[in-house]
Amino acid sequence: MRYLTFRSMLAFIVALVLVLVLQPKFIGWFKMKKLGQPIRDDGPESHLAKEGTPTMGGLVVVAAVVLSTFFFADLFNIYVWTMLGIMVLYGALGFIDDFKKVSVKNSVGVRAKTKLLWQFTIAISLLLLIIQSEPGFSTSVGVPFFKNVSFELGWWFLPFGALVIVGCSNAVNLTDGLDGLVIGPVMTVAFAYGVFAYAGGNVRIAEYLQIPYIAGCGDLAIFAAALVAGGLGFLWFNSFPAQVFMGDVGSLS
Repeated sequence: MRYLTFRSMLAFIVALVLVLVLQPKFIGWFKMKKLGQPIRDDGPESHLAKEGTPTMGGLVVVAAVVLSTFFFADLFNIYVWTMLGIMVLYGALGFIDDFKKVSVKNSVGVRAKTKLLWQFTIAISLLLLIIQSEPGFSTSVGVPFFKNVSFELGWWFLPFGALVIVGCSNAVNLTDGLDGLVIGPVMTVAFAYGVFAYAGGNVRIAEYLQIPYIAGCGDLAIFAAALVAGGLGFLWFNSFPAQVFMGDVGSLS
């Protein structure tokens, strides 16, 4: 399949169907096993009513996004593999955190310092992979709304990029736990990044909009479309009253 827009539409449809079909089964299994969301004691009293709500629903979203991307994206594209790598590895870290919480029935999980160490290690490793795999990869950062203003970071791109990745991951993680709160911003940002990826991966559009052209980044629009669809399917079960929460497996990834 040649056309990027068509492949993005197919990825959207497949991811949405997978979440809508698999999430109810996941919720039923968690209820049967009585594995619910632990609530922090120092939070608002209104949150205590959510104690016991099935968690780790993000596992279904991650699986749907990864499978849809595998089906329709270019698997020889380093940018696609980097995004999938971050999602799967951060999701695995979140899964361990969630499993500790539900198995011992407390809200602690993996220690914050340990989690941050692994997050930075994964982010820096995958950024290095891109830099080494793509000759001529630009490490400059543009200034929004100023088309011809940019700063060359050189090897400072690694800590800067890692800080952005880890910061975004934890920002999403902090918003999880309320009905429909986390997935809305995730879908909005994913849609915006999908548009940027499509435009930046097309020579004519990039030249017209005077934005950097990055060969191959257009396939990230497929990943973004799958993520928007996965989020939309998850919202059906996470809107008030929430039947399931995303958990760290979803919010960290």
